[in-house]
Amino acid sequence: CPAPSDLRTINGTRVCAQLYSDDSAYYDDCCGGSVLLVSPGTDMPYMPSGWAAKVSSLVVGTRCQLTVWDRRGKQGHSRSFSA
Repeated sequence: CPAPSDLRTINGTRVCAQLYSDDSAYYDDCCGGSVLLVSPGTDMPYMPSGWAAKVSSLVVGTRCQLTVWDRRGKQGHSRSFSA
């Protein structure tokens, strides 16, 4: 997995979080599969098509916080992640 301070797009734009579809019990194999980039200030009350209940691992950038809910539309219990 990338280090939280290394989260940037190819052109250098800052990324607040990267969500991955694949995970593994072995750390070197985590953060695989499809990648969903979360830019600073993004508010997504619903996951994009094909991503609902698919995130297996994530990395949150420095000076960022990612809050997720267990129900659609920001309903239910929430949990926050940071670097």
